[in-house]
Amino acid sequence: MGHLRIAFLAAALASSVPQYAQADAVEDFYKGKTFTFVSGYPPGGGYDAYARMFGRHFGKFMVGKPTVVVQSMPGAGSMVAANYLYNTAAPDGLTVGLFGSSVLMEPLFGNPAARFEPPKYSWLGSMSQDVSHCGMWQGPGVPKTFEEMFKTKSIIGGGAPAAVTFQHPMIMKNILGLNIDVVAGYPGSREINLAMARGEVNGTCALFTSSINTQYADDVKTGRMKIVVQMGAKKMFTFGDVPSVYEFAKTDEQRQIMEAHFGSLMLARPIMGPPGIPADRLAALRTAFFAMMKDPEFLAEAQKTGIEIDPVPPEQVHELLAKFASYPKDIMQKAAKALEK
Repeated sequence: MGHLRIAFLAAALASSVPQYAQADAVEDFYKGKTFTFVSGYPPGGGYDAYARMFGRHFGKFMVGKPTVVVQSMPGAGSMVAANYLYNTAAPDGLTVGLFGSSVLMEPLFGNPAARFEPPKYSWLGSMSQDVSHCGMWQGPGVPKTFEEMFKTKSIIGGGAPAAVTFQHPMIMKNILGLNIDVVAGYPGSREINLAMARGEVNGTCALFTSSINTQYADDVKTGRMKIVVQMGAKKMFTFGDVPSVYEFAKTDEQRQIMEAHFGSLMLARPIMGPPGIPADRLAALRTAFFAMMKDPEFLAEAQKTGIEIDPVPPEQVHELLAKFASYPKDIMQKAAKALEK
């Protein structure tokens, strides 16, 4: 028994030492290093605002205090960044990034360009849970309500096929019968918003709450822009009693198809690294991330700039991804078809 007790104590001591050694090793690894945050969108839009906020604050909370740089990597509705993080970026814990929540659904829709499996990313979480809106820039003949958009033809600006700016209006056109044409191919929301102001398009259907607060608060207040419908799991009253898109579903199937698309808004600003980041470094990244999410200085800047902070932990991310993967195959096929012009 004595020998067994000595062996047990020795094993316990041996297992405790590496915990301190690992903590020191993680800190030593990050000292003097450059930490890269990849943003899947060009500068100037809502996603970029979150990326820049991350870049300004994250280094204060990360062990070793690495220098944080933000790298814009736009393309294909942020699919370029998603593929880069999954297939190219080194899994050493020095690179994480942000891309569109809609892109997470592309593998489930059978898109061969989506060369990743969402659960396998090294997840930190999401900076926000959000709701998307349709905003219509007012002018002669432009609908003032969502109901009018079923009768009066309007033109909506959109991005690449994987972008919410393209997908959200296409879903409502093909599932609900909205009377719209979607002009696709804009690089990002900034370019769509400029086109809207110039009169090239009548509106956009992927305005997040934070984007409206930071870019269109005066326009909404004066009525130059009408917020006509909202898409998301929760109904918000930030801009008045704006109807939810689910109120217009005529069948359970229509609602399920829309949930397959709009459900990902619960991960409005997803943050992840490449698969295979060492467990001790990933734990340090997550600790720093959620320390930043609670930091008074960080939250004060977010409030001042109109950025919504409503973080989602990695455990809930995996629950949501499992829920998406459990949708019936026929619903996912119809959801994918709803994106076709």
